Amino acid sequence: MQRNTNNNILVPTDFSDVASAALGHAIKVAHTYKNEITLLNIVDEGLFGGIFSGGNQSELVKEAVQNRLDKIAEEVSSKHGIKVHTRIGSGRIYKTISAISNNEHFDSIIMGSHGANGFEQVIGSNASRTIQYAEVPVVVVKNNHVGDGYKKIVMPMDLTVESRQKIDWAIHLGKKFKSEIHIVYQGSTDEFNNNRINANIKSVEHKLTENGITFHTSEIEDKLLENYATEIIHYAEKVNADLILAMTDTEIGITDMIRGTYTQQIVNRSNIPVMCIHPKETGFNYDY
Repeated sequence: MQRNTNNNILVPTDFSDVASAALGHAIKVAHTYKNEITLLNIVDEGLFGGIFSGGNQSELVKEAVQNRLDKIAEEVSSKHGIKVHTRIGSGRIYKTISAISNNEHFDSIIMGSHGANGFEQVIGSNASRTIQYAEVPVVVVKNNHVGDGYKKIVMPMDLTVESRQKIDWAIHLGKKFKSEIHIVYQGSTDEFNNNRINANIKSVEHKLTENGITFHTSEIEDKLLENYATEIIHYAEKVNADLILAMTDTEIGITDMIRGTYTQQIVNRSNIPVMCIHPKETGFNYDY
């Protein structure tokens, strides 16, 4: 699959530990796929106006931010041989990230997140909102270091056409990182649906086999299901997964509108990085 991209990974940063962890993932991906990286810091100019009386205070803060960005870029470039760009944006964080990535055809976004609990989970964290607005894949990272890459990938599957787009990504990642793909699906007590699910899973297994990808398949029976997102996270933790593959807005499990899609729940709750794929052709340039 080919897509017109700028061969560049967008990495939002607020210079926190989780942002640093996300940058580590971006470095590994960029090195593997020969991407460039753009470090983005978003300045809330309205905040400066409320705190400082002088207009130049904002410029001083931007200069300090730029210096920090340049220092990180130089360190990454000299140590890893990756071309790193820097930029400062302004506005609402998730809208700015999404607008830049969509309008400038970035390959992907890799960003840190502290997750969301309680009221924050209801209104949405910046990460969970970014995956709704961004048209490119978004990898959400907590404090996880990337290590040797994405060696074990959990891929939940359902009966939607959009869900099958993850197969291409599993192959794409699996070949580059020599990954072991864990197919997870929700079983059904309804015979008709169960037959459809089984046929779908067989088709997925066949395509992975054709492409030489190692895989394991596990069923989560619906009678045991308290929450699909929770079950996926538990499974990923059990197998020590490095990444969970999910679609952004098509995968609505057994949840209500307040709790959101199970992809949003996974992003908010999982300590394992989550790659969220928009339901159409997007992502790194690749062929296999």
